[in-house]
Order: sequence, then structure tokens, then C-alpha cells
Amino acid sequence: MTKKLTQIGLLRNYFHRHPYRNIPHQEVVDWATDEWLSLKGTRFRDPDRGIRQLHQNGELVKVSKGVYRYDPSLAHSIDLDTFTQQQKDTILSRDKFRCVQCGRGKNEGVELHVDHIKPRKFGGVSTISNGQTLCSEHNVLKQTLSQTETGKKMFIRLLDVARQEGSRKLVDFCEDVLATYEKHGINGHIIWDHTQKD
Repeated sequence: MTKKLTQIGLLRNYFHRHPYRNIPHQEVVDWATDEWLSLKGTRFRDPDRGIRQLHQNGELVKVSKGVYRYDPSLAHSIDLDTFTQQQKDTILSRDKFRCVQCGRGKNEGVELHVDHIKPRKFGGVSTISNGQTLCSEHNVLKQTLSQTETGKKMFIRLLDVARQEGSRKLVDFCEDVLATYEKHGINGHIIWDHTQKD
């Protein structure tokens, strides 16, 4: 017996046929509207809502405002444990409405997300202490790298900048943090050239 095609299923099919590609929202809406009319002879009710639902279900990565990507390695079914609006407001306020990774906020034109520090798929729960504010860029980056990997890469970049600017205090700080990674054997696959001298 053939499974009945639904509107959200049609949207899902489009993303699944184009994995790993950042797809603008309007491209999907235009295609789905025309395709549904062609197949069913009726109007597609609310493709925008369907795309949002796929994202909220954990099936799509939101790359930036109005741009989504289907990544089979990241797609998962969402559970019911998600932040309430009140928790989101509290976390955003606590983090001063800025990404905790880069410090950018709405004044810099970036979209902010409330993210689980310990991901739900690894047992993280929706509590204020397990929430953080991330911009779209760092939210996507976190989904492809563990936070310790993201942190190590950030400190390696920061160390390079500190060396270029001649900031001895910041160089010492970054080297101490990176030495701690090595001491505990964390993320050894990310190479830090600690032989480089200022």
C-alpha cells in the first residue's frame, strides 16, 4: 500500500533530494506550491509553517534567516523536552541578547537562537543552566562540532590574533587554555603548533 503524500511530506522530499545544500526558503515555497497544485489540483495551505515544523522537529538545520539545510548526519526527531518561551526570554536576557561565542547580537544584524549546551540527543535537558544564546553561524557550527572542538579552534584563532597584535597577556592566556586541552588529551586531532614562538 502506497503511503499518502502530505504537504509536509512533499517539503521533506524536496530537502531530502538536495542534501547538504543551503536552500533559500522562497525556493522551496515556490516549488512546493507549484508541485502540490500539479499533483493535487489544490492550493498548498501554508508551506512556511511546514518548513518551520521540519526545522522544529530537528529534521532541518536553520543556516540563517530564511535558509535551511538537510544534513542526514544531523537530522533527528525532536523530543518534547524543549525550552519554554519564558526560559528562552530568561536565557537571552542573562546573555545580554548576544551570542556567547562571538558577542554579536541583533544590533549587528544576526539572528539569535537559544541552544542546549549539552545537546538533547546526548541527554541534555531544557533548563536555564543548560541554555545559551548563539547566533545562527555558531549554532550551525555547534551542530557539526562538539563544543570542546569549537572552543579549541576559537582559542587557536585568538592566539594567532594576540600574537599579531603583540598582546602578551592574551597570548599567555590562550597558551594556558590550549595547554590544558593537551594535558587532558582533549581534541588531539585539532593541531595546535605550540612550538611557534612570538
